[in-house]
Amino acid sequence: MEKKFPLPPFDFESATHKVQLAEDAWNSQDPVRVSLAYTLDTEWRNRSEFINGRENVVHFLSGKWKRELNYKLKKELWAFMDNRIAVRFEYEYHDVSGQWFRAYGNENWEFDEDGLMKKRFASINDLAIEESERRL
Repeated sequence: MEKKFPLPPFDFESATHKVQLAEDAWNSQDPVRVSLAYTLDTEWRNRSEFINGRENVVHFLSGKWKRELNYKLKKELWAFMDNRIAVRFEYEYHDVSGQWFRAYGNENWEFDEDGLMKKRFASINDLAIEESERRL
């Protein structure tokens, strides 16, 4: 049986640690590494896309990081309770034309008893920025 520590129910320390693990994995831009934090039948809403299953997460993230170049993410714990965590985040990237963007958003996460994320609901907005405005 897969276990992804820390396990729920979360306290401040374990929730903060879970958020940092997620940030580190996403900044690796390794779709397989990221996917291992999710259940095999994970459910996502990412902007207006609905993604189901770990295999589809890998496919989605592979495409994302081909379009979003020099990606850098920062996540922050917003709230937690039992097996749920809410985060706010921002990330920066540029597209193939060299246009930089900063994306802002919130995610709601729900975990199973083994610490794998079974639900991820993300609301994200992009803002075009100049390279000189980068913060991350």
